[in-house]
Amino acid sequence: MDCHIQGNLQRILESIRIAKEKGATLRVGPELEITGYGCMDHFLEGDTGLHSWEVLAEILKSSDAKDIVCDIGMPVVHKNVIYNCRVIIHNSQILLIRPKMWMANDGNYRELRWFTPWAKHRQVEDHYLPRIIRAITGQEKVPFGDAVISTVDTCIGVELCEELFTPASPHILMGLDGVEIFTNSSGSHHELRKLYRRIDLMKEATMKASVGGVYLYANQQGCDGDRLYYDGCAMIVVNGRVVAQGSQFSLKDVEVVTATIDIEDVRAHRAVSSRSNQAAQAERYQRIEVPFSLSDCMADEIKHFSELVVGKLPEVRYHTPEEEIALGPACWLWDYLRRSRTQGYFIPLSGGIDSCATSVIVYSMCRLVAEAARNGDAQVIADARRIAGEPEGSEYTPVDPREFAHRIFHTCYMGTENSSPATRKRAKDLAEAIGSYHIDMNMDTLVTAVRDLFAYVTGVKPRFRVHGGTQAENLALQNIQARLRMVIAYLFASLMPWVRGRQGGLLVLGSANVDESLRGYFTKYDCSSADVNPIGAISKTDLKKFIAYARDAFDLPILTDFLEAVPTAELEPITETYVQADEADMGMTYDELSVFGRLRKVEKCGPWSMFTKLCHEWGSFLSPQQVAEKVKHFFFEYARNRHKMTTLTPSYHAEQYSPDDNRYDLRPFLYPSRFPWQFRKIDAAAAKLPDRSTKHAQEARDQHAIQAHDDD
Repeated sequence: MDCHIQGNLQRILESIRIAKEKGATLRVGPELEITGYGCMDHFLEGDTGLHSWEVLAEILKSSDAKDIVCDIGMPVVHKNVIYNCRVIIHNSQILLIRPKMWMANDGNYRELRWFTPWAKHRQVEDHYLPRIIRAITGQEKVPFGDAVISTVDTCIGVELCEELFTPASPHILMGLDGVEIFTNSSGSHHELRKLYRRIDLMKEATMKASVGGVYLYANQQGCDGDRLYYDGCAMIVVNGRVVAQGSQFSLKDVEVVTATIDIEDVRAHRAVSSRSNQAAQAERYQRIEVPFSLSDCMADEIKHFSELVVGKLPEVRYHTPEEEIALGPACWLWDYLRRSRTQGYFIPLSGGIDSCATSVIVYSMCRLVAEAARNGDAQVIADARRIAGEPEGSEYTPVDPREFAHRIFHTCYMGTENSSPATRKRAKDLAEAIGSYHIDMNMDTLVTAVRDLFAYVTGVKPRFRVHGGTQAENLALQNIQARLRMVIAYLFASLMPWVRGRQGGLLVLGSANVDESLRGYFTKYDCSSADVNPIGAISKTDLKKFIAYARDAFDLPILTDFLEAVPTAELEPITETYVQADEADMGMTYDELSVFGRLRKVEKCGPWSMFTKLCHEWGSFLSPQQVAEKVKHFFFEYARNRHKMTTLTPSYHAEQYSPDDNRYDLRPFLYPSRFPWQFRKIDAAAAKLPDRSTKHAQEARDQHAIQAHDDD
């Protein structure tokens, strides 16, 4: 947390300066912006509260924060209870401390672990300020609770992140009591296809005549030291229409979105009889008055400008899922790289689509860095120089993504006797296309040494299945190769900068996708064990679409070869009659795994409810017995491999069915994997249910035709 404080203060002040330069009179920042949203258990430490007040003191003293209303986020201890708060300030005075009332406490969020929701709705208490604040403001106490801010010309209310997502959102009652501007300070993470929901909620919040109003949405942007990437996309919505939108993915540390609006539009929107009848009966919010006007123009001038804005409403920008994969994990990797102060990334490049996708995401990161450098982003250029090992005073500017990738991205093909020339060539060609510093090696001597050591100690030598070995021997010999690759990866990651005459080390990237993790189709502590994994919560299906997109968008024709290749681990010998393939090994397809994952996590299905749902969804092409076997096979493999989830490499969170045991998917890791009660119930139902599949119908038609022929 301490590493956030100084940088956050600078970013807050810079955002206020930019807002004032653009003519803004109200500035709204993201949730818990002073500390950062991702402090987690640091919120329980007294130091966190102390440093928050110290930072707020610096803001209150700053001339930058004069003549503008600022909505700032920080934790506050009130009567020995920790609250997630917004502190509204103006001209070195604290107007109101507004605590959050509804907490995010599922999925990635554990707010109730650190904060208590404010339960006294529309009530305010006195909060006695610490001495460092009293010395600046001259205030001994300030209002603390659920109130609104009344300026000379309008009324402002706070709605904090999760409160927008609740069934009875505060903006409804505030709007009925005359609040015209709603601020929402958020710490909302990126997830594929999630932005639609967020924007729809804001549009809906101000569209109905019962509410109307101006909605100012500020969100964290960047990596806050964990698996999540907060994807920004600040916006301003007026009466259900988006009038300004910020970027969803950016390397900028500070981005300010402004719009000039006409408050008369809100009043006109609300001039509806039914709304007026409800508003006349609405419960009252206490109003904290501030002798300040948000508008400083003549009303007719404001109206004229508003008409110009309404006539040119911007089109709401949504990225496709493929673009989200290209941008979100790339921004996260850049933040992770510069915050860890390491010299780049290292990845074992197998020639398969997963390590290919991970490498292309790193290349996308290099493209973003080069674009920012060409646009003169001083912070990005300074970080790039340090990461690339440039000496003090260097004028190096990373304008070529391939050249920058060659400096900071290291790929390595770790072949064995089971590897094919095709995968080796694909790895080499991809490295050349994206510019990475590539190494090609054979590690058979290492594998043989370990195998011979075992034979020397035990007197028996394990064999692959195709050579007459047992299943246990076959699996153990595959695992030797996979785990040795992890050891070699860390050796090379530690020493490659030294080999190239530089200092420091590299971060090792993992490349196991979410479906393989869900199924447990990887070796514990193999190459899936890395420092970070940008694709660990992305499905194989989405990764293929991303590779197809990147082939054209990044001009990488080599990616066609990866799309056409059959996924294989290449850990068993290739023979004339056998080539190892992932889906055959797993006993299910990647598309099926995506369905199983979503039903298990998002729709909260156990074996029985998953079976009943899939009988309906898959009944047209699979019999009940076939559905039963697939569901039972998935749960058996999922349960017996669940222990591997405790060792998953920290992954960029991108998918709702991520099985990450360490933060997101809190389930046991030791299961009785046979599920006797559930499987018995499934088998009994499958035996009784009618077969509606097309195959069964065709067989019935064929049998009927044969019978008719016999009758003739």
